[in-house]
Amino acid sequence: MELGLFLPTGRRGYLTSSTAPMNEPTFALNRDIVLAGERYGIDFALSMVKFRGFGGESQYWDGSLEPFTLISALAAVTTRINLFATAASLLMPPAVVARMAATVDSVAPGRFGVNVITGWQKAEYEQMGMWPGDAHFEHRYEYLDEYMRVFKDLCATGRSDFKGRYFTMSDCRLEAPPKSPIALVVAGGSDAGLAFAARHCDYNFCAAPDTINKPEAVAAPVGRLMEVATKAGRYVKALVWVTIITDDTDAAAMARWEKYRAGTDLVALDWARKQASADAKNDDPNSTKSRRLPPEPTPTTSMKLIGSYETVARLLREIAGTPGLTGVMLSFDDFREGIEMFGERVVPRLD
Repeated sequence: MELGLFLPTGRRGYLTSSTAPMNEPTFALNRDIVLAGERYGIDFALSMVKFRGFGGESQYWDGSLEPFTLISALAAVTTRINLFATAASLLMPPAVVARMAATVDSVAPGRFGVNVITGWQKAEYEQMGMWPGDAHFEHRYEYLDEYMRVFKDLCATGRSDFKGRYFTMSDCRLEAPPKSPIALVVAGGSDAGLAFAARHCDYNFCAAPDTINKPEAVAAPVGRLMEVATKAGRYVKALVWVTIITDDTDAAAMARWEKYRAGTDLVALDWARKQASADAKNDDPNSTKSRRLPPEPTPTTSMKLIGSYETVARLLREIAGTPGLTGVMLSFDDFREGIEMFGERVVPRLD
């Protein structure tokens, strides 16, 4: 099973709580986490992108790093770990991203990949005058399909003449394309997202449900991806996002979670809910919108493994047995402490 890191490139990491560790996004923090990951045998790290936070007392994601800049710097100080940067397709033309990918590949040959997103948070792009209109909600994967066709043409051949509804290339050149294959990732949970992953991507981040210590819950979203990919005649590697909260004992780890839950930032979550609600026509229960509208406020909508080092290791071993699963992408409550405790206390127990 592959192990990855969901890097804390936004303030508070991935807990929308005023009582969670701040995890202030800096290059130094992310560098130290990735270097620790290399020491402990972590396979990859991914940097998300966010241009507007959720506000509230937690200041959730009210500061964040630009992923390609960050990953390029991390590529220069690492030697083994694979690195993924997120491309905001509404802001970054595919020809530009292809050139950036070729550049990072020259820094870390064979270790770089791109995570592509359609963009669901209207205010994030509207503030820059880059929101294409609410029709984007309905057609965003059609847009991303064309985007990916241009990107793949340029990376494979150094040239694109693609002409579609959203992109028109006229002898577009990338004279020095990447020398290594660029791994492609998407976090599609909706029917349209899974279909896109099956057509274009090497990995898909499957949307595991918001549960605590229920490794069996991984099977359904992974199974959906496997079914769609098989029908498309492709194999797509399935990854799930898991938040790790661990301590010496189960009770101590659960007490940490209860502390964060007590500080759940309702103001920030309400802002996120309103943003998700803007996609008025979307009734897909597996979409980003649905995940942003949980029945009860929670600091994170990811699957959570909470317990002692032995408990977390046992649960990860159970997850690893899920048919079709390739790996997990890990986030921690306190990233600096979390990666060290995971590497020293959990990883040795995974064998």
